[in-house]
Amino acid sequence: MKVFQESSVDMNHFFVLTNQPKDKDLKITNYICDYMRKRGKQCDYMVFAPEKERSGKDNPNPLNLPANVECILVLGGDGTLLQAAVDTLYMDIPLIGINLGNLGFLAEVEQSHIDEALERLIGGEWQQEERMMLSGTLRKKGKEPEKYHALNDIVLTREGSLRIVTYDIFVNGQFLNSYHADGVIVSTPTGSTGYNMSAGGPIVEPKAKLILITPICPHTLNTRSIILSAEDEIEVRIGACKNGDVQKTEVNFDGNFRETLETGDSILISQSGKVTRLIRLSRKSFLEVLHKKISG
Repeated sequence: MKVFQESSVDMNHFFVLTNQPKDKDLKITNYICDYMRKRGKQCDYMVFAPEKERSGKDNPNPLNLPANVECILVLGGDGTLLQAAVDTLYMDIPLIGINLGNLGFLAEVEQSHIDEALERLIGGEWQQEERMMLSGTLRKKGKEPEKYHALNDIVLTREGSLRIVTYDIFVNGQFLNSYHADGVIVSTPTGSTGYNMSAGGPIVEPKAKLILITPICPHTLNTRSIILSAEDEIEVRIGACKNGDVQKTEVNFDGNFRETLETGDSILISQSGKVTRLIRLSRKSFLEVLHKKISG
């Protein structure tokens, strides 16, 4: 049994990223900042709109956060935390999610336990987890490659027509399989409890190092998820219709930004060189949390 180890790091500068639709009058945001300041800590905040389209491309500090921030508290839900992970990709700042949304696996602090969570943060009663991320490089005809990042998943889904799409999957340059499906999910262990789970894919311990490929509504009876090593490189190519028509697919990175691929285009997906650092306060194991979530 793994023992919960407290941190010896004394953090002094906190920053709150707030999804305002979830905290419309900023009541919770201001409460947290005032609480921290009364305890001698520096605390600032920013209204954060994860639903706003961002490029998702490499940017060292797209939110213009202060350089000396030591911990970011993300108010919202899992979607807010996913966007924050990408927006702070190069800042190496640990995140902790405060859940103001619905069912969530990433934002572990519930609104009713904010005081307790803040006290444990101040007192060093926390541990840190590193979660692997994915990078996806788009290869479109006539365009320069574009690279994006995701903590949960990279999802390809059909665009427009109800016609199924052919996704040709290559691993380390070797052909693996063709999915005739509504889409394909390439997921991290962290993302295994997201769209991957809804599509019938396996649930994986989030600190594991591997990559999952799960088809969405495959039009065959023997198609299953595939689990690969974190060191593998996956290429998904968009095939053509039987009649030669061009197929179009939408690519989503953690559901926060989108690009379009069509027949002949592809995306290269691999483990990112960056990780997301999450602060954990709970002494409960992943299996305990999972049981609570799925049992209602």
